[in-house]
Amino acid sequence: MASISAEPYDLAIAGAGVFGLSIARRAIKQGLRVVVLEARYVGAGSSGGLLGALMPHMPARWNPKKEFQFQALFSLEESIRQLEHDTGLSCGYRRCGRILPLTTKDKLEHHQERAEESKLRWLPEETGFSYVVEAAGSRADWLDPAAAPFGLVYETLAARASPRSYLAALAAFVRTQGTLIEGAAVTDFDETSVSVRLAGEHTPITASRLVLSGGFSAFDLIEHFTGEMIGRGEKGQALILDGKGLEDRPAIYCDGLYVVPHANGSVAVGSTADREFSDTTPSPARTQELLQRATAFCPQLKGRELIADWAGIRPRCNKRDPLIGKLPGFDAVYAATGGFKISFGIAHQIADCLVAEITGEKPDFDLPDTFRPDHHFGINRLDADNLGK
Repeated sequence: MASISAEPYDLAIAGAGVFGLSIARRAIKQGLRVVVLEARYVGAGSSGGLLGALMPHMPARWNPKKEFQFQALFSLEESIRQLEHDTGLSCGYRRCGRILPLTTKDKLEHHQERAEESKLRWLPEETGFSYVVEAAGSRADWLDPAAAPFGLVYETLAARASPRSYLAALAAFVRTQGTLIEGAAVTDFDETSVSVRLAGEHTPITASRLVLSGGFSAFDLIEHFTGEMIGRGEKGQALILDGKGLEDRPAIYCDGLYVVPHANGSVAVGSTADREFSDTTPSPARTQELLQRATAFCPQLKGRELIADWAGIRPRCNKRDPLIGKLPGFDAVYAATGGFKISFGIAHQIADCLVAEITGEKPDFDLPDTFRPDHHFGINRLDADNLGK
């Protein structure tokens, strides 16, 4: 176990996924004494997955959440480059772009409208990001033309990173500049004695504030503190194929599935979504389903070696958007969870906002109201899927 400081910590963080480690990095840079407490090991939850797709929301029906994510994806490259500089470790980041096949005339017309709106929302003259509709067959060397009879969208804001490499770099930074303890599960926090209690025989740790950021398991701790269960887990499965020669190809999003080439000569394919699950073991049937669906629209994947498959539980708030901020009724307990499918793209900006709140500073970019605790607790806690039923 890492050595624990004799002096009190300014901030304890429960969970060493991408949210928890990003918050730790930002807090350390702000001069706080930080300890990250992880129940199992770094990336034990959904942050330790395979896909690494950093994909924007569509430039349509614009809202504060989409603007927040756009700004996060815009600034992520510089944040990662600085992390790589600080640690000497690669995160496997590249702005790879994304292809979306158009299968009907209605989709073609819809995305032509989105392409026009992208000129207003993505500010291509300033950012260089484009969202264009191309002719059918324009990417025939990568996407089967039969999968895109009405053309395709090619947009350049999308990027990818290696989830495990990114986590390893964040963890290395925290280990060097702060404290990271694996095998230490947070069970409670006493605001009066500023004592973080841990499972088993671990001695409590003194810290002025606590952030609950342990993926879907954080929902149980949040319920312990507030009496409200505001989220659930959803199982996702992905796989890695040999991808030598495909490293520079754009990602493809087709029929609800991503194909993402990576710098190490692999291609990630995913993911599934199951609300009902009993464990995190990959299902062989799901793996075959992913293979069949991906090779149907991306023939270059046929016959390539299956390197690994993976399954994990993603945190999904009942109100869909992440929960970021101070828990109701508490002065020193915060939460940062529920990123679901967009965690890696927004984690660094979530960290900026939450650490600014903790230190009483003004963040560079405000959190959307739908991320705030007031949106998730009390009368607002109803599951968005059940509204109106």
